[in-house]
Amino acid sequence: MKSSIQIGKIMDIPIKLHVTFLLILPVFAWMFANEASFGLNEIKPDSLRYVLSTSAAILLFVCVLLHELGHSYVAKKHGAHIQGITLFLFGGVSSMEEIPRNPRIEFKMALAGPSVSLLIGLILIIIWWFFEAGGSPYLHLIWIVGYINLVLFVFNLLPAFPMDGGRVLRAWLASQMPYIKATHAAAGIGKMFAILMGVLGLVGLGPWFILIAFFIYIGASEEEKSTEVSLILEGVKIKDIMSKEIKSVNSGISIEELVDIMFKFKHMGYPVVDEGGLKGIVTFTDVQRIPKEERKNVKVSDVMTKEIVALKEEDDASIALRQMTAKNIGRIIIKDDYNKMTGIVSRTDLLRAVELLE
Repeated sequence: MKSSIQIGKIMDIPIKLHVTFLLILPVFAWMFANEASFGLNEIKPDSLRYVLSTSAAILLFVCVLLHELGHSYVAKKHGAHIQGITLFLFGGVSSMEEIPRNPRIEFKMALAGPSVSLLIGLILIIIWWFFEAGGSPYLHLIWIVGYINLVLFVFNLLPAFPMDGGRVLRAWLASQMPYIKATHAAAGIGKMFAILMGVLGLVGLGPWFILIAFFIYIGASEEEKSTEVSLILEGVKIKDIMSKEIKSVNSGISIEELVDIMFKFKHMGYPVVDEGGLKGIVTFTDVQRIPKEERKNVKVSDVMTKEIVALKEEDDASIALRQMTAKNIGRIIIKDDYNKMTGIVSRTDLLRAVELLE
């Protein structure tokens, strides 16, 4: 079952809604309608109040999308490939194959999103201020969306990963020291910031501070580790770490037979080959989706992934890591210059290489 649905494309970038976004949208609508701080709770009739609160919730996430498009526009201008933008529970995420390690480019990319939020916020607040004397509830909606964009601008510039401010900080540090040291320093500052927010939450500022503190601390740790691993793998060729003994399976065998093969050969994924041609790849994840009692009647061709991700023997292992992370897969087919399958590299192969190189 897919956790995200694509609703369209902007600038050739797929726009997706995650299931958590669909769950949180009515929560935000309720909050806007009933929280006194937003000023909609006194609007009558109730039908108008709920229309305005729902509109505010939808417009909030439209603004989050525009924020992410700001990042993506600058990234595309500098040659980065954007694989998609997904709206989640706590906002949006732009997925790109790799964040450029040029400090100037990363600085521009990181600032682009908050700049869009600031621009939207200022324009809407100016419109509200200019027409405020009319006292229209629709003008109050404009004020809410403008105010939230200004809050997003400030929040995203906090000097901590995974916020944009953490990337701005790293870009500035990377202009004065090696990239990995800049990452460690920015992550360390982010962790200290998270600890401070956690303490403030515990002494009475509320559970939101504690939640954000966890969000920041985990984000800083993951960014630090992923950057370190990516740098370790740079210069390592896939051909040096891939598994060259390939065990393939036929698309016509049953899932029950495939499970027996997995027990025998101890691999979690297999290329599917028919008459010498690569047709797809089947993994343990595909097997898990089929109930045990049905595995005898379901064939590999029914569950295999036909969209094959392949790389060359001479590619860097860091490219394989980025592909696996971006596409959420556990292994990649390797081919030679003649497009012949020569091996397979798994996430386990990459982690083993990192452990040895460390």
